[in-house]
Amino acid sequence: MKLYIYIIIMALVTYLIRMIPFALVRKKIRSKFIQSFLYYIPYSVLSAMTIPAIFYSTSGKISAAAGFITAVLLSLKNRSLITVALLSCAAAFAADLIVSFI
Repeated sequence: MKLYIYIIIMALVTYLIRMIPFALVRKKIRSKFIQSFLYYIPYSVLSAMTIPAIFYSTSGKISAAAGFITAVLLSLKNRSLITVALLSCAAAFAADLIVSFI
């Protein structure tokens, strides 16, 4: 019975978070500041969730930093997502192998 109560509460909370902005804002948002703020929210949340996970996903901080730096540099050069992912994983793996032999 507790499980159903937890599921209902979670569904209500999730629904309220998505419904409240629609209920409160009826007109088009004309403020450039608020528009840009809302535009960048998904990117900032994704970064806040992904970047800490990068540094705890490998066996050491050096290999994680190598993969992260590789990913940042490749993305700044406008490489595709698959290229960035594969080469940053390869860089992290290579750095982990180098650190394990030293």
